[in-house]
Amino acid sequence: MQVSEAVASRRSVRAFLNTPVDPDVLRRVLTRAQRAPSGSNIQPWHAVVLTGEPLARLQASIKAEFPKGRAGHSIPFHMHPVGIDGVYKERLFGVGEALYKALGIARDDKAGRLGQYARNYEAFGAPVLMLVHTKAYMGHAQWADIGMWLQTVMLLLREEGLDSCPQLSWADYTNQVRECVEFPDDHLFYCGLAIGYRDPDAAVNTFDVVRAPLDDVVRWEGF
Repeated sequence: MQVSEAVASRRSVRAFLNTPVDPDVLRRVLTRAQRAPSGSNIQPWHAVVLTGEPLARLQASIKAEFPKGRAGHSIPFHMHPVGIDGVYKERLFGVGEALYKALGIARDDKAGRLGQYARNYEAFGAPVLMLVHTKAYMGHAQWADIGMWLQTVMLLLREEGLDSCPQLSWADYTNQVRECVEFPDDHLFYCGLAIGYRDPDAAVNTFDVVRAPLDDVVRWEGF
């Protein structure tokens, strides 16, 4: 697969088949992803890869906590910028509305929307979940490094015919994650990455995710 093909076909998949994932393939992907760029070669990323009983145990723990709503959250950082406005806010709400429209869930169907949101904590049916963490003292530059590593992982997964969904939502339940999965005390839990084979027939995997035109985000000078 060409890199451009991997980029074009990658999307946040929200419905997976229950097909198992070969651990040798995951090891190959993650080994190759170690070549991701990293400022001063710090390589700040760490991860735990779950499947089977450990994953089921984590999912059950959060399912028990989910009915508490926000009272059960323990997220250590803001998922979205405080005071987000303008085109950024439009994009944020726009993709959500497109997702629910594809699923046939109306704006006033609170139960339907909540049920779909709960699917986050089932990893959308993916058989593998990677939990990403890093030293708590890492700064903005190192968080950018983690993002570049994650993008590298996701593109290499596409090369192997696999799909993924990066999920900051798992950080809402940092306490539950820490109770089920061992991390160093001086590390910050960042996000999950659901991994598996996409369900090609699921509407949630086919709706159009609109991207900004190039000239809205790039200015050219000296050309």
